[in-house]
Amino acid sequence: MRSRSLFAVLAAAVLAPVGAALGDRDPGPRHGVVIGASEYLSAGADAIRAGNYDEGIRLTTIGLQRQARTLRDRAAGLANLCAAYVAKEEPDAAIPYCDESIELFDGNWRAYSNRSHAYLLKGMLEEAARDNAAAAALSPRAAHVQMIRGMLNERKLKPRITMQEHR
Repeated sequence: MRSRSLFAVLAAAVLAPVGAALGDRDPGPRHGVVIGASEYLSAGADAIRAGNYDEGIRLTTIGLQRQARTLRDRAAGLANLCAAYVAKEEPDAAIPYCDESIELFDGNWRAYSNRSHAYLLKGMLEEAARDNAAAAALSPRAAHVQMIRGMLNERKLKPRITMQEHR
C-alpha cells in the first residue's frame, strides 16, 4: 500500500509540471481524482457530473490528448464528451464522440445511452430506440436507460381524446 502511495505522489510530481509547462491549469485535488486513473479524465468526469460542461469538455479533451493510456480509458473519455454535449443539448457535436467510443469498446452502456439521448434530441426516434435497447441489454436497471425509454415512449404516444356522453 505504501508503494502505491509513493507511486501516486511521484506520478503527480511528474505530471503536474507537464501541464503547467504547457499553460494548462492543473485539475488539482478539488476534482477528487482517482489514483491510477488519468488525472485530467477523472477531473473532466467530475466537472461534467457537477454540471460544469465546458470545463469538463476542456479537461477531458486534454486527458484524451495526453493521458488516455488504454482503449477503455479513451472510450470512457469519449463517452463523457458525448454526455457533456448531450447535456448542453448539442446532439450533432455529441454523436461522433459516442460513435468513436462505441467503436473502441462496445460494452459501455453509457455510450449507447448518451447516443440514444442525442438521437432523441434530434427527433430520430428509431435510432434512439435502437441505442436505448443496446444500452438496456448491457445495463437494464440503469436509471438513465429507463429515463430515455420513458422519454421515447412519451414521444411515440399519439394523443387521443375519448369523449363519453353522460345522460
